[in-house]
Amino acid sequence: LFAAIDATFGRLDFVVHAAAFADREALSKPYSETPREAFGVALDVSAYSLVALARRAAPLLERSVHPRIITLSFLGAERVFPNYNVMGVAKAALEASVRYLAADLGSRGIVVNGISAGPIKTLAASGVSGFSDFLKTYASRAPLGRNITAADVADVAAFLLGPGSRAMTGQ
Repeated sequence: LFAAIDATFGRLDFVVHAAAFADREALSKPYSETPREAFGVALDVSAYSLVALARRAAPLLERSVHPRIITLSFLGAERVFPNYNVMGVAKAALEASVRYLAADLGSRGIVVNGISAGPIKTLAASGVSGFSDFLKTYASRAPLGRNITAADVADVAAFLLGPGSRAMTGQ
């Protein structure tokens, strides 16, 4: 893929990482009962994939005027959400990876950030038992009295990919 991008465009302006996965069974059991294999898969797919992607993309990103990497997280990285379990741990690792990658790649001019939006009804969210309750609770407690939309996240992504965020990294 990266060779094809190089041959066709000669550079990469940005990368959006939106990969995450945890075994449904690992989400339905108490966190303390997470099998080692399920833990490894969740962290590999949800957090390490950003590291691997950044490593492969960095040489192409360096050729861009404003190179950016952004990823998607969730508040479950900071707070316990029922049935989010190992995915919350994986998102915490993802957010730590954003900070470390920002430090590693900053000298190459590459900005790295994450977006931690509120709960959004997605295909991935359907795997979390009780997610509908998250949505109701969040809307009732949010300052704007509503849930976040995909358009809200897209607007933040557009800002992070644009020149206005050129000095913001590791966030």
